[in-house]
Amino acid sequence: MPGAEPDRRQARLSAAKWLTGAGLRPTRQRLALAELLIGDGRDRHVTAEGLHEAARSLEVSVSLATVYNTLRAFCSAGLMNEVTVDGTRSYFDTRIDDHPHYYWEEDGLLTDAPNEAVRLVGAPTLPEGATLSRVDVVIRLRRQVA
Repeated sequence: MPGAEPDRRQARLSAAKWLTGAGLRPTRQRLALAELLIGDGRDRHVTAEGLHEAARSLEVSVSLATVYNTLRAFCSAGLMNEVTVDGTRSYFDTRIDDHPHYYWEEDGLLTDAPNEAVRLVGAPTLPEGATLSRVDVVIRLRRQVA
């Protein structure tokens, strides 16, 4: 496909900058996963399983355990946030500013909600020695039945 290779090079460069900017070594597997996550400049909400499948479809050799470990390393480095929608399912979000999410229960789809969807009036009194790290808001949706 004409023009695809320069786009791929740009995506790889963006991924490498993303990783090194956070102090992570750009290994082959990290680069491949980072390219899938941010290579086109769009924000993503992915599960480890979904990212693993996307990597496999592009013939990137990476285990599911490595995908989980890599996503957690990206979170620890401040590149992503983990959003837990229930006790068994987590999504990894490339958009790291504070923002709420919509979770479509039937589809298992997590999307950004507009910031205006939620207003935090005040934070609770925190235990001594604690600071507020983050507030996660997941608005659960179901499709209306006619």
